[in-house]
Amino acid sequence: MRALLSRLAAPLATVRWLVVGLIWGHASWWPAALAQPPQASVLRPQTVAPLPGGLDGTLLINDNNPELIRGQGILLSTFAPLGPHPEAHLNWPLSGVFGLFSHHVYAGQASRLDSSLWLAVVAAPRGPRPVRLELLGGATSLSQSLVPGESAAPFLPLPPLLRQGLSPVWSGPGSRVATELLGRGPNPRLPQGWTLPAGQLSTLLTLPIPVRGFDPLLNGRNLQLRLRSDGPVDVALLAAYGPLGGPPPAAFWQAMLKRDGLSPKEHTPSPRGASGPIIYSRVSGIQVGATWRGRLSDPGSTSLSVRRAPISWPIASLERGRLGSGQVQTAEMKVFYGGTAWAAHGNYGVEYQLQIPLRNDTATPVTLALALESPLKRDLAEGGLRFAAGTPGSGPVVFRGTVEVAGLNAVDTPRSPAEGVPAAVLGPQAFHLVQRAGEMGPALGLVRLAPGESRLVRVRLIYPADATPPQVLSLLPVGPTPGPGPEVAPVKQSGVPPMAIP
Repeated sequence: MRALLSRLAAPLATVRWLVVGLIWGHASWWPAALAQPPQASVLRPQTVAPLPGGLDGTLLINDNNPELIRGQGILLSTFAPLGPHPEAHLNWPLSGVFGLFSHHVYAGQASRLDSSLWLAVVAAPRGPRPVRLELLGGATSLSQSLVPGESAAPFLPLPPLLRQGLSPVWSGPGSRVATELLGRGPNPRLPQGWTLPAGQLSTLLTLPIPVRGFDPLLNGRNLQLRLRSDGPVDVALLAAYGPLGGPPPAAFWQAMLKRDGLSPKEHTPSPRGASGPIIYSRVSGIQVGATWRGRLSDPGSTSLSVRRAPISWPIASLERGRLGSGQVQTAEMKVFYGGTAWAAHGNYGVEYQLQIPLRNDTATPVTLALALESPLKRDLAEGGLRFAAGTPGSGPVVFRGTVEVAGLNAVDTPRSPAEGVPAAVLGPQAFHLVQRAGEMGPALGLVRLAPGESRLVRVRLIYPADATPPQVLSLLPVGPTPGPGPEVAPVKQSGVPPMAIP
C-alpha cells in the first residue's frame, strides 16, 4: 500500500491542481445557477425507499460559513451577547454530549506569502462552577502540509475502491478526519480533556492553516470533535492572521471574543420553501442530530426479504435531492446566524449506523451485492435511479470517504458446495471510496444466503466534508433476480421538479 501511495503521490510535485479539489471538493452549496448542464443518463429500474430510523437529539456545532475565510473575527459563538457586536453570539450553552464540525479554507494574503490563518476553539463555563470537558473522539487534518508529522491529506487520485489496512487510505482532509473517527481510537494529537475554571475563558485548541510554500496560496482544514461536559458550557471558534511560528496568545483570543464581530459570511440562502433554483448556502449554527440510527427491514417486519432487491436507500438526501424517496434527512437547526443555511444540508459530520437484517425467504440460494453509489441528483420518482451514460470517470468527484461494513462475504470467496452451508462471514472491514457524479458503486462485498438463512449486515460511515450529496446504499441481485417481494405501500413522492443541482 505504501508503494502504491508513493506512485500516486508523484504528480504532487506541483500543487496547482489542488485548487479544484480544495474549493470544489466540498462544493455542494454553491448556487444552483453554477451547476453543470444535465448529463446523458440511463435509468436503472428498482425500488428507492426512504431510509428507516432517524437522527438523534445530540446537538452539533456546525461551523462552515464562511468556508473560504476572508477576514479574521468570530466564526461562531454560543456565548451570551458580548461587547459591541451582540449579533455575533448565538446565546445557546451546551451540556452533556455534543459535537463540533468545522471546515474552512484559507487563500493567503498577497502581501504576506508566509502568512497563516490561526483557528482557535475556546470555551468557558456558563455558570458559577468549573466544568470538565471530555473528548470522546476527535480528529483534524489539513489539506496539505510541509511540516513533518502534521496531519494532512492531499487530494490524491485514488482508485474507486481500496480496502483500509495497516496503512490508512484517504484523499482530502474530510476523508481523513471521517476515516480516523470511524476507527474509534483515541487521537494522540489532541488532548483527551480539559478542566474549565469558572469565570475564565480557556483555549482548547489553536490550529494553523498555513499557506507558506504552496503555489497557489491555498490550504484547508477539517476538524471534528465528540465532547461531553458535566455542566453548561459556551464554545466559540475564532480566526486570526498570524505568523506560522506560533499562535496568538490566550489574551488575544479573549479580547477578540469580547471586541470583534463576525468573520464575513458567504452565500446567502434562498428562503425556505421558495420556488425556482435553490441556493443552499453553508451552515453556521447549532444543528439537532449527530447520529442517524436505522434498521432497514420491511414495514411491519423484523427482517428484510431478499425479494426486495434491487433496492436503495438515500444517504444524506436533502431538499431538491430526494431521489424519489420523498425523504429529507437534513438535520434541522436549533439556532443559526442570519444569512446562513436554515438547515444542515448534507449532514456533514453525521454518523450513519445502519443494520440490515436480511432473510432468504425463497426456495433457492440467493446472492446480493452491497454498494454505496452516487446516482445523478434527482427529486421526482422515476421508477429507479439515474446514472451517467457517458465515459466512466468523466464527471466531478462527489464522494471521498470510508465505509465500514460487517456481515458480508468477500467478493472473491466461493460458496461452499454443500447445500445449506454458508460461506465464511467477514467481520468489520473498511473501504475507501472515490466516486464521480452518476457512478454506480463497486461491490463492498456479497451476501450469500441459503434458503431460510438470515444474516445481519451492519454499515457505518461518517458523511465526509469532501462529498456532494446525496448517495445511496444499495442491495443488488447477483445472478437471477429473486421472486416478487412482499407488497409495500407506495411512498408519497415530492412534486418539486428536479431543477436544482448543487
